[in-house]
Amino acid sequence: MDLSIIIPIYNEEGNIHKLIERLRGVVAQMNVSCEYIFVNDGSRDRSISLIKALAQTDSSVRYIDFSRNFGHQIAVTAGLDKSIGDAVVIIDADLQDPPELIIEMYRKLKEGNEVVYAKRKARKGESWLKLFTARMFYRILKSITSVNIPVDTGDFRIMDRKIVDVLKAMPEQNKFLRGQISWIGFRQTYVEYERDERHAGETGYTYKKMIRFALDGITGFSNFPLKFASICGFIVSGVAFVVMLYALYTRFISKDYIEGWTSTIISVLFLGGIQLISIGIIGEYISRLSANSRQRPLYIINETNIDE
Repeated sequence: MDLSIIIPIYNEEGNIHKLIERLRGVVAQMNVSCEYIFVNDGSRDRSISLIKALAQTDSSVRYIDFSRNFGHQIAVTAGLDKSIGDAVVIIDADLQDPPELIIEMYRKLKEGNEVVYAKRKARKGESWLKLFTARMFYRILKSITSVNIPVDTGDFRIMDRKIVDVLKAMPEQNKFLRGQISWIGFRQTYVEYERDERHAGETGYTYKKMIRFALDGITGFSNFPLKFASICGFIVSGVAFVVMLYALYTRFISKDYIEGWTSTIISVLFLGGIQLISIGIIGEYISRLSANSRQRPLYIINETNIDE
Protein backbone atom coordinates (compact mmCIF):
# COMPACT_ATOMS: atom_id res chain seq x y z
CA MET A 1 0.00 0.00 0.00
CA ASP A 2 1.50 3.32 -1.07
CA LEU A 3 -0.71 5.66 0.93
CA SER A 4 -2.99 5.60 3.97
CA ILE A 5 -5.30 8.56 4.56
CA ILE A 6 -6.59 8.87 8.13
CA ILE A 7 -9.79 10.84 8.65
CA PRO A 8 -11.13 11.35 12.20
CA ILE A 9 -14.92 11.79 12.17
CA TYR A 10 -17.17 13.49 14.69
CA ASN A 11 -20.62 14.50 13.40
CA GLU A 12 -19.46 15.06 9.82
CA GLU A 13 -22.38 13.63 7.82
CA GLY A 14 -22.55 16.74 5.66
CA ASN A 15 -18.90 16.49 4.59
CA ILE A 16 -18.16 12.80 4.07
CA HIS A 17 -19.33 12.39 0.45
CA LYS A 18 -17.72 15.62 -0.71
CA LEU A 19 -14.47 14.71 1.06
CA ILE A 20 -14.19 11.20 -0.41
CA GLU A 21 -14.98 12.56 -3.85
CA ARG A 22 -12.11 15.05 -3.66
CA LEU A 23 -9.75 12.51 -2.11
CA ARG A 24 -10.43 10.02 -4.88
CA GLY A 25 -9.66 12.70 -7.45
CA VAL A 26 -6.36 13.43 -5.72
CA VAL A 27 -5.38 9.74 -5.50
CA ALA A 28 -6.24 9.25 -9.18
CA GLN A 29 -3.87 12.09 -10.12
CA MET A 30 -1.12 10.64 -7.94
CA ASN A 31 -1.60 7.13 -9.41
CA VAL A 32 -0.92 5.34 -6.11
CA SER A 33 -2.59 2.53 -4.20
CA CYS A 34 -4.49 3.98 -1.26
CA GLU A 35 -6.64 3.12 1.75
CA TYR A 36 -9.04 5.56 3.40
CA ILE A 37 -9.34 5.01 7.16
CA PHE A 38 -12.35 6.73 8.70
CA VAL A 39 -12.31 6.77 12.51
CA ASN A 40 -15.77 7.47 13.93
CA ASP A 41 -15.19 9.14 17.28
CA GLY A 42 -18.62 8.65 18.85
CA SER A 43 -20.62 10.65 16.29
CA ARG A 44 -24.28 11.25 17.11
CA ASP A 45 -25.39 11.77 13.50
CA ARG A 46 -25.43 9.45 10.46
CA SER A 47 -21.68 9.58 9.89
CA ILE A 48 -20.96 5.91 10.57
CA SER A 49 -23.91 4.79 8.41
CA LEU A 50 -22.60 6.81 5.47
CA ILE A 51 -19.09 5.41 5.95
CA LYS A 52 -20.37 1.82 6.08
CA ALA A 53 -22.29 2.42 2.86
CA LEU A 54 -19.11 3.64 1.18
CA ALA A 55 -17.19 0.61 2.47
CA GLN A 56 -19.73 -1.77 0.92
CA THR A 57 -19.02 -0.45 -2.57
CA ASP A 58 -15.32 0.44 -2.18
CA SER A 59 -12.85 -2.01 -0.62
CA SER A 60 -10.33 0.78 -0.07
CA VAL A 61 -12.65 2.43 2.48
CA ARG A 62 -11.86 1.18 5.98
CA TYR A 63 -13.56 2.30 9.16
CA ILE A 64 -13.10 2.14 12.92
CA ASP A 65 -16.14 2.83 15.06
CA PHE A 66 -15.38 3.78 18.69
CA SER A 67 -17.59 2.77 21.60
CA ARG A 68 -17.79 6.46 22.60
CA ASN A 69 -16.09 9.79 22.03
CA PHE A 70 -12.41 9.48 22.94
CA GLY A 71 -11.18 12.70 21.35
CA HIS A 72 -9.58 13.84 18.10
CA GLN A 73 -5.99 12.90 18.95
CA ILE A 74 -6.99 9.40 20.06
CA ALA A 75 -9.01 8.94 16.87
CA VAL A 76 -5.96 9.84 14.78
CA THR A 77 -3.85 7.48 16.90
CA ALA A 78 -6.25 4.60 16.18
CA GLY A 79 -5.93 5.31 12.47
CA LEU A 80 -2.15 5.28 12.74
CA ASP A 81 -2.28 1.95 14.59
CA LYS A 82 -4.31 0.32 11.79
CA SER A 83 -2.68 1.96 8.77
CA ILE A 84 -0.40 -0.04 6.48
CA GLY A 85 0.66 2.55 3.88
CA ASP A 86 4.29 3.44 3.19
CA ALA A 87 3.16 7.06 3.63
CA VAL A 88 0.37 8.25 5.92
CA VAL A 89 -1.75 11.39 5.62
CA ILE A 90 -3.78 12.92 8.47
CA ILE A 91 -6.64 15.15 7.36
CA ASP A 92 -9.84 16.36 9.01
CA ALA A 93 -13.22 15.81 7.37
CA ASP A 94 -14.46 19.42 7.47
CA LEU A 95 -12.72 20.34 4.17
CA GLN A 96 -10.97 23.31 5.74
CA ASP A 97 -7.74 21.60 4.74
CA PRO A 98 -7.75 21.11 0.93
CA PRO A 99 -7.18 17.46 -0.08
CA GLU A 100 -5.53 18.68 -3.32
CA LEU A 101 -2.53 19.83 -1.25
CA ILE A 102 -1.67 16.17 -0.63
CA ILE A 103 -0.19 15.98 -4.14
CA GLU A 104 2.48 18.59 -3.34
CA MET A 105 3.06 17.14 0.13
CA TYR A 106 3.59 13.67 -1.32
CA ARG A 107 6.05 15.08 -3.86
CA LYS A 108 8.09 16.71 -1.10
CA LEU A 109 8.03 13.44 0.86
CA LYS A 110 9.48 11.63 -2.13
CA GLU A 111 12.26 14.21 -2.34
CA GLY A 112 13.72 12.77 0.88
CA ASN A 113 11.70 14.30 3.71
CA GLU A 114 10.12 12.14 6.40
CA VAL A 115 7.41 14.64 7.43
CA VAL A 116 5.69 17.31 5.37
CA TYR A 117 3.18 19.42 7.29
CA ALA A 118 0.78 22.07 6.06
CA LYS A 119 1.37 25.59 7.38
CA ARG A 120 -1.56 28.00 7.38
CA LYS A 121 -1.08 31.45 5.83
CA ALA A 122 -4.68 32.43 6.57
CA ARG A 123 -7.71 30.93 8.32
CA LYS A 124 -11.06 31.83 6.82
CA GLY A 125 -14.36 31.84 8.68
CA GLU A 126 -12.95 31.77 12.23
CA SER A 127 -13.58 34.28 15.00
CA TRP A 128 -10.95 36.77 16.04
CA LEU A 129 -10.87 35.18 19.50
CA LYS A 130 -10.04 31.72 18.15
CA LEU A 131 -7.41 33.17 15.81
CA PHE A 132 -5.86 35.18 18.63
CA THR A 133 -5.82 32.35 21.17
CA ALA A 134 -4.41 29.88 18.64
CA ARG A 135 -1.70 32.32 17.60
CA MET A 136 -0.72 33.01 21.22
CA PHE A 137 -0.77 29.34 22.24
CA TYR A 138 1.61 28.16 19.54
CA ARG A 139 4.04 31.00 20.14
CA ILE A 140 4.03 30.51 23.90
CA LEU A 141 4.48 26.75 23.47
CA LYS A 142 7.37 27.32 21.10
CA SER A 143 9.06 29.69 23.55
CA ILE A 144 8.84 27.40 26.61
CA THR A 145 9.77 24.05 25.06
CA SER A 146 13.03 22.69 23.77
CA VAL A 147 11.17 20.95 20.93
CA ASN A 148 10.79 22.99 17.76
CA ILE A 149 7.03 22.69 17.29
CA PRO A 150 6.12 24.67 14.14
CA VAL A 151 3.63 27.50 14.58
CA ASP A 152 0.41 27.94 12.59
CA THR A 153 0.08 24.24 11.85
CA GLY A 154 -2.48 21.58 12.67
CA ASP A 155 -2.46 17.83 12.23
CA PHE A 156 -2.78 18.02 8.42
CA ARG A 157 0.45 16.39 7.22
CA ILE A 158 2.01 13.42 5.49
CA MET A 159 4.53 11.12 7.16
CA ASP A 160 6.84 8.32 6.21
CA ARG A 161 6.18 4.87 7.68
CA LYS A 162 9.23 5.15 9.98
CA ILE A 163 7.61 8.13 11.75
CA VAL A 164 4.35 6.23 12.21
CA ASP A 165 6.19 3.24 13.68
CA VAL A 166 7.88 5.49 16.27
CA LEU A 167 4.56 7.15 17.15
CA LYS A 168 2.98 3.74 17.73
CA ALA A 169 5.73 3.01 20.27
CA MET A 170 5.01 6.18 22.30
CA PRO A 171 2.58 5.22 25.10
CA GLU A 172 1.33 8.62 26.33
CA GLN A 173 -2.34 8.75 27.28
CA ASN A 174 -2.59 12.51 26.75
CA LYS A 175 -1.71 12.73 23.08
CA PHE A 176 -0.32 15.86 21.41
CA LEU A 177 0.66 14.39 18.07
CA ARG A 178 2.11 17.47 16.39
CA GLY A 179 4.47 17.84 19.35
CA GLN A 180 5.39 14.15 19.31
CA ILE A 181 6.12 14.27 15.58
CA SER A 182 8.37 17.30 16.05
CA TRP A 183 10.13 15.58 18.95
CA ILE A 184 10.91 12.51 16.81
CA GLY A 185 12.97 14.60 14.40
CA PHE A 186 14.23 13.42 10.97
CA ARG A 187 13.86 15.68 7.94
CA GLN A 188 10.73 17.80 8.17
CA THR A 189 9.47 20.55 5.88
CA TYR A 190 6.20 22.28 5.06
CA VAL A 191 3.93 23.63 2.37
CA GLU A 192 1.89 26.79 2.86
CA TYR A 193 -1.81 27.17 2.13
CA GLU A 194 -4.89 29.23 2.96
CA ARG A 195 -7.32 27.36 5.16
CA ASP A 196 -10.92 27.42 3.92
CA GLU A 197 -14.13 27.73 5.87
CA ARG A 198 -15.82 24.59 7.13
CA HIS A 199 -17.90 23.03 4.33
CA ALA A 200 -20.80 21.88 6.53
CA GLY A 201 -21.69 21.24 10.15
CA GLU A 202 -20.15 22.71 13.28
CA THR A 203 -16.71 22.24 14.77
CA GLY A 204 -16.37 19.72 17.57
CA TYR A 205 -13.50 21.71 19.11
CA THR A 206 -15.19 23.73 21.84
CA TYR A 207 -13.16 26.19 23.91
CA LYS A 208 -13.17 23.67 26.75
CA LYS A 209 -11.56 21.06 24.49
CA MET A 210 -9.10 23.64 23.19
CA ILE A 211 -7.99 24.46 26.73
CA ARG A 212 -7.54 20.77 27.52
CA PHE A 213 -5.61 20.30 24.28
CA ALA A 214 -3.38 23.25 25.16
CA LEU A 215 -2.68 21.80 28.61
CA ASP A 216 -1.76 18.45 27.03
CA GLY A 217 0.70 20.22 24.74
CA ILE A 218 2.31 22.31 27.47
CA THR A 219 2.56 19.60 30.15
CA GLY A 220 3.66 16.99 27.62
CA PHE A 221 6.60 18.96 26.26
CA SER A 222 7.61 21.52 28.86
CA ASN A 223 8.43 21.65 32.56
CA PHE A 224 8.23 25.45 32.49
CA PRO A 225 5.00 25.55 34.57
CA LEU A 226 6.80 23.72 37.40
CA LYS A 227 9.71 26.15 37.15
CA PHE A 228 7.20 29.00 37.12
CA ALA A 229 5.65 27.73 40.35
CA SER A 230 9.11 27.54 41.97
CA ILE A 231 10.01 31.05 40.81
CA CYS A 232 6.72 32.38 42.15
CA GLY A 233 7.50 30.74 45.46
CA PHE A 234 10.82 32.57 45.70
CA ILE A 235 9.25 35.87 44.65
CA VAL A 236 6.45 35.59 47.19
CA SER A 237 8.95 34.68 49.88
CA GLY A 238 10.84 37.87 49.07
CA VAL A 239 7.67 39.95 49.12
CA ALA A 240 6.62 38.36 52.39
CA PHE A 241 9.99 39.27 53.90
CA VAL A 242 9.54 42.90 52.82
CA VAL A 243 6.02 42.91 54.26
CA MET A 244 7.41 41.52 57.48
CA LEU A 245 9.93 44.39 57.69
CA TYR A 246 7.16 46.89 56.98
CA ALA A 247 4.96 45.37 59.66
CA LEU A 248 7.82 45.62 62.17
CA TYR A 249 8.42 49.27 61.14
CA THR A 250 4.78 50.27 61.60
CA ARG A 251 4.56 48.37 64.87
CA PHE A 252 7.65 49.63 66.64
CA ILE A 253 8.66 52.91 64.89
CA SER A 254 5.82 54.78 63.18
CA LYS A 255 3.10 53.42 65.53
CA ASP A 256 0.62 53.91 62.65
CA TYR A 257 -1.14 50.61 62.23
CA ILE A 258 -4.22 48.56 62.87
CA GLU A 259 -3.35 45.70 65.12
CA GLY A 260 -2.25 42.76 62.94
CA TRP A 261 -4.51 43.53 59.96
CA THR A 262 -2.06 44.71 57.29
CA SER A 263 0.54 42.02 57.61
CA THR A 264 -2.05 39.28 58.00
CA ILE A 265 -4.18 40.14 54.97
CA ILE A 266 -1.23 40.71 52.64
CA SER A 267 0.47 37.50 53.70
CA VAL A 268 -2.71 35.47 53.35
CA LEU A 269 -3.52 36.84 49.89
CA PHE A 270 -0.03 36.40 48.47
CA LEU A 271 0.79 33.06 49.98
CA GLY A 272 -2.68 31.60 49.45
CA GLY A 273 -2.79 32.61 45.77
CA ILE A 274 0.65 31.25 44.95
CA GLN A 275 0.01 28.02 46.84
CA LEU A 276 -3.21 27.39 44.92
CA ILE A 277 -1.51 28.09 41.58
CA SER A 278 1.41 25.81 42.44
CA ILE A 279 -0.84 23.00 43.66
CA GLY A 280 -2.92 23.25 40.48
CA ILE A 281 0.14 23.07 38.24
CA ILE A 282 1.60 20.12 40.13
CA GLY A 283 -1.81 18.45 40.07
CA GLU A 284 -1.93 18.64 36.25
CA TYR A 285 1.37 16.77 36.00
CA ILE A 286 0.35 14.22 38.64
CA SER A 287 -2.96 13.53 36.86
CA ARG A 288 -1.05 12.70 33.67
CA LEU A 289 1.31 10.40 35.55
CA SER A 290 -1.72 8.71 37.08
CA ALA A 291 -3.40 8.25 33.70
CA ASN A 292 -0.28 6.65 32.23
CA SER A 293 0.27 4.40 35.25
CA ARG A 294 -3.25 2.92 34.98
CA GLN A 295 -2.38 1.66 31.48
CA ARG A 296 -5.94 1.64 30.24
CA PRO A 297 -6.40 1.18 26.49
CA LEU A 298 -6.40 4.47 24.59
CA TYR A 299 -9.65 3.58 22.85
CA ILE A 300 -12.26 0.85 22.58
CA ILE A 301 -13.44 -0.28 19.14
CA ASN A 302 -17.10 -1.08 18.72
CA GLU A 303 -16.83 -2.25 15.11
CA THR A 304 -14.31 -2.23 12.27
CA ASN A 305 -13.79 -3.76 8.85
CA ILE A 306 -10.01 -3.78 9.21
CA ASP A 307 -8.46 -7.19 9.72
CA GLU A 308 -5.89 -7.58 12.49
